[in-house]
Amino acid sequence: MQHFISFFEQFGYIGLFAVVFFESFPLTFFFPGDSLLFATGFLASQGVFSLPVLILTFFLAGTAGYIFSYFFGQKIIRRFFTDEHSKIFNPKYITYTHQFFEKYGGKTIIIGRFVPVVRSFGPALAGVANLTFKRFLSYTLLGGIFWSATMTLIGFYLGRILPKADAYLTPIIVTIIFISVLPTIFEYLKRRKENQK
Repeated sequence: MQHFISFFEQFGYIGLFAVVFFESFPLTFFFPGDSLLFATGFLASQGVFSLPVLILTFFLAGTAGYIFSYFFGQKIIRRFFTDEHSKIFNPKYITYTHQFFEKYGGKTIIIGRFVPVVRSFGPALAGVANLTFKRFLSYTLLGGIFWSATMTLIGFYLGRILPKADAYLTPIIVTIIFISVLPTIFEYLKRRKENQK
């Protein structure tokens, strides 16, 4: 367990803030999210981190990252969708995305917090779709506190109830990572099957 402690202690709270902040962007979707919150919550149960400070750090980082990604999508990415003959940057996709967020915006922002890739692309797409900022912010705050508290607390309390918890840290983190990417894998296989039809 000592190598995990040393690794995370090198980051510190500022480093953890930066990782979660940048995970909210499409280009850095591969950054750790759920597994990071769980692992540090687990370490908090061993006295390595402060649980309240961890939750606050992740909440602020996730919220700031989502807001920045939203405006990046609204002000930058949206400008590319001007060619009506383009297969990728056709402006009609903005209309489709707007309709989607008007209907499923809350679920995408709140529940999407717990789904890798969706967590990284969701806020930028909300900006591209021009989802009203007031609605986006309310979804972001609700999803942010729920996600940061839930994942960190699960790691914390699991570390408290398991005897010799440090011996299980590596397999537990690997399992969390595997479970967190399952929805993405299932969605990919579903889309692939639909395209084949």
